[in-house]
Amino acid sequence: MTNFTYPRAEKLKKNTEISLLFEKGKWRSNGNLRIIMLKDKPSTPVERTKFAVSVSKKYFKRAVHRNRIKRLLRECYRLHKDLFYDSFGNKTMAMLFWASSEMPQKFRDVEEEFIKLCHSMKKGS
Repeated sequence: MTNFTYPRAEKLKKNTEISLLFEKGKWRSNGNLRIIMLKDKPSTPVERTKFAVSVSKKYFKRAVHRNRIKRLLRECYRLHKDLFYDSFGNKTMAMLFWASSEMPQKFRDVEEEFIKLCHSMKKGS
């Protein structure tokens, strides 16, 4: 049975982990989504999968709109966690960004972008 939760232990929140992610992580883009990820390696050990989302204030001035997109991105991760693990691995730190000034109309639009990003990573690896 699939685990559709997003527990606190999976949330990327520590400043030290986020700064490590930005220093050593690799960027990938597909459509309106960008992701920075850091996989488990001997030089940079990652204990477990950690995930976060972000939306730029540059594109969306109103917090209501930023929060809506962040909710949609977290929901995509929560529902397609198995696909994420297949594409990026089990021990990965990642942060997902919405890199467009256009507001997604429906959840389905964001979900399709997320699935395309995961499939492109699976092919690229």
